Amino acid sequence: MLGLKLPTDPRWADLAGKSIEEILTDHAYCEQKATSTAISLIQNYPDYENMVESVSPIVKEEWGHFELVMEHLKKRGLKLGRQRKDKYVSELLGFIRHGDSRSNGLIEKLLFSALIEARSCERFKLLSKNIEDKELKSFYKNLMVSEAGHYRLFLDLASELGDKETVLKRWEEWLEFEAGVMKKLEVRGDRIH
Repeated sequence: MLGLKLPTDPRWADLAGKSIEEILTDHAYCEQKATSTAISLIQNYPDYENMVESVSPIVKEEWGHFELVMEHLKKRGLKLGRQRKDKYVSELLGFIRHGDSRSNGLIEKLLFSALIEARSCERFKLLSKNIEDKELKSFYKNLMVSEAGHYRLFLDLASELGDKETVLKRWEEWLEFEAGVMKKLEVRGDRIH
C-alpha cells in the first residue's frame, strides 16, 4: 500500500520498545515538524486553493498528535528531551529539486511530505504490533491510520498538480532514493525515522 522499497529493519521496533522516553521525545518533535511543514505549504502556496483547503485540517491534526504524545510522556512520568538532528529528513530535503516552476516546487514538497508520512505510517504499524505498553499499542495503531491518510492526501495533491504519469515517475525516484537513505542509516530505537 505504501510503496516503500525497503521495510524497516525488524530490530528497530525492539529497540524503540526499550527506549520509550527517547522515542516519545523524537515523536513529539516529528509532530511539531509535520505541523510546521503543513503551515509552510499554506504560507508559501496560498494561491493553490485546493491544496490549502486540504492541508489546513492537517495542521490541527498534527498539533493534536503532538499534544497526545506529550500526554503519554506526562502519564509515564517522563520528560520531553531535547530535539535531535534528523539525518533521515535532512537526506530527503537534499533530494528536493529546486529552480523549476513554482508548481513543480510544490509537487516536490508534497512528495517529500508523502514519503515522510508513509515511513511514519510503517513505523507506527510496527510499534502498534510490537510495543509492550498496551496503551501505546492502541495509540500507535490510531496514528498509523492517520498517517496513511496524510500520505495518500499528499500524493494525490501532487498528482493533481502535474501530469500524473510524470508525478508518479518522480514518486518512484523518491522511493528509490529513500530506500538508499534507509540502507545507510544506523538502526536506532530512539528515533521515529
